[in-house]
Amino acid sequence: MRTALVIGAGLVGTSAALALTARGVDVRLSDHDDSAARTAAALGAGSAAPSDDTVDLVIVAVPPAHVAATLADAMTRGLGRGYLDVASVKGGPYRDLEALGCDLSGYIGTHPMAGRERSGPLAASADLFEGRPWVLTPTPATDTDVLNLALELVALCGAVPVVMDAGAHDRAVALVSHTPQLISSMVAARLEHAEDSTVRLCGQGILDVTRIAGSEPAMWMDILAANPGPVADVLADLAADLDRTVEALRALQSADDDKRGGGAAGIEDILRRGKAGRAKVPGKHGAAPKAYEVVAVLIGDQPGELARLFADAGAAGVNIEDVRIEHSTAQQAGLVHLFVEPRSVPVLTAALRERAWSLRP
Repeated sequence: MRTALVIGAGLVGTSAALALTARGVDVRLSDHDDSAARTAAALGAGSAAPSDDTVDLVIVAVPPAHVAATLADAMTRGLGRGYLDVASVKGGPYRDLEALGCDLSGYIGTHPMAGRERSGPLAASADLFEGRPWVLTPTPATDTDVLNLALELVALCGAVPVVMDAGAHDRAVALVSHTPQLISSMVAARLEHAEDSTVRLCGQGILDVTRIAGSEPAMWMDILAANPGPVADVLADLAADLDRTVEALRALQSADDDKRGGGAAGIEDILRRGKAGRAKVPGKHGAAPKAYEVVAVLIGDQPGELARLFADAGAAGVNIEDVRIEHSTAQQAGLVHLFVEPRSVPVLTAALRERAWSLRP
């Protein structure tokens, strides 16, 4: 691939353009908002100068509702040898293109499984897709050359190709992406009118659950409107679990021993199933989940403290597999949870104590 046109200079489009430009591809940028294209160009994502020259690949990075019309226009104008979109829903755009009578041999639907809570070109990054799955949904009509262009794009962006049927993709993202967004938003909505004294008690748990609730509502409206059926199906199953959980909690209030026992069994069941489901989530680098031990370290909220902690762990020859920080609400300090291999715990704790770090159980 030598040339590409990215239509839609948002987070995903600009990130793809940055990655391609960094690898020597001549990228042109287009957006209905000229300022977004110019901003992306200023970041080094390519050129925003108008051109009708034919490129190797046209990448459509617009909201799902506008994908088909944008692709159809680009195909009519003959802007590329191949065409793909990066929308988070795949079935709808394909059906819309069919209805418009487009030649589908030159098109393939794709979806990079990467994103951020922020949107727009200023949130973009050339490494956004590094190591992330990038779903490709070819059909029998998809030309081999177009599939190869899509695979080259994925490779240039450092992502991992995953081939799926469009319907299977939409059901999968409903479960692992779209429903979690709604659940996070619903939990966060409980805080909107909560007392300040209540909110001040927020800890890491509520931060973890509500992190993605800070996403842009308009963006998620576009996504959910394009995949309502599969998301509703997942929510219906979740609602059934929720109803049973409410009944179990009410039973725990009963004076009847049998009802309390049934209630406890119901709560234990949902907690057990939740733990089993969490264990299926891929671990580091997409590998099978591994059990790490946690070394908790109290650090001050001053510049350089975290870097010093990491440096001391490195000097001890210990690799930090993951990290989480809990910020204190009462003082300028934080509790850093270092996730390491179990065999590394004695080495790390001894080294950190030697360097006068304050460890917590």
